[in-house]
Amino acid sequence: MNDINLTKRSSLSLYVHNRPGVLARITLLFTRRSYNIDSLVVSAAYDPDFSWISIEASGDNNQVPLLIKQLQKLIDVVHVSHHARHLGTEILQRELALLKVCCSLETRTEILQIVDTFHCSPLDATEGSITIQIVGSPEDVEALERLLEPYRILESVRTGKVFIARGDAPTAGTRK
Repeated sequence: MNDINLTKRSSLSLYVHNRPGVLARITLLFTRRSYNIDSLVVSAAYDPDFSWISIEASGDNNQVPLLIKQLQKLIDVVHVSHHARHLGTEILQRELALLKVCCSLETRTEILQIVDTFHCSPLDATEGSITIQIVGSPEDVEALERLLEPYRILESVRTGKVFIARGDAPTAGTRK
């Protein structure tokens, strides 16, 4: 078998009880299945007794069904959804990044033009740097980083990827 085809990224949404230790038990399952968590975001649900967990992980794609079954067996997990294009699931995915770029007076205009093209916001500027905020798809964030790399990115901080199902479909099972 071709190892390249076995390792893929999986996007999972979990609706869980908001209790101590839930996240530790969930991440332990990923470790046992040799999955690497690439992005993890936890946010409060409308009901304070529950939380949403968005996970993007990479590993053996054949392990995903077993991983989901094991996650669903955890007492605190209410529902798990696997979001994959081949399953017909469409999601909206966003990420926030703050980029501090080396910026002289000579390059400031060029950098601001790039920032404008990506509909970003400059947050801070000094004589030697400019800090930019971008909110967009992970591909947009990566494209902006590539364009700003020649100017020298001094610091880069990215949130995890958050996603929600398109249309009327629930992101993680039935709404409570």
